[in-house]
Amino acid sequence: MSDSTNGSVSTLLAGSRPESRRLAATKGGSSNLADLLERVLDKGIIIAGDITLCLGEIELLQIKIRLLIASVDKARDMGIDWWQHDPALSSKARKPAEERDELVERLDRLERMLAPIAQEREKQVVLPDIVIDDRIVAHTNGNGVHA
Repeated sequence: MSDSTNGSVSTLLAGSRPESRRLAATKGGSSNLADLLERVLDKGIIIAGDITLCLGEIELLQIKIRLLIASVDKARDMGIDWWQHDPALSSKARKPAEERDELVERLDRLERMLAPIAQEREKQVVLPDIVIDDRIVAHTNGNGVHA
């Protein structure tokens, strides 16, 4: 442990490094970080984990975590392109949703227009006489309803 009277607690946590090493880390640190980031995006990295919350023998909650970090090009190579089809993320994906809404509206209008015609045809349908054992059980009246 270090002596807390001289304020060297940070030295204990960070460890002591030579001054030349500190300077090298600050000068080349950004390029090393950029190289690391470029490599991760180029190759891709997957982080996976499962968290399960149990009370005794009863499983209450299970969380499955799957994290993929990769460039867009690498993700496309792997067959992942969900952001292109999400209307919240892509303007191209909004267009089919708008077209679908327009088609639904047209269909509703057509159904409203055809509803009176369909009701009129139902009234005009003449039901045949119901015959059981060579006896007429029910006759239809003029509006197609059995009497």
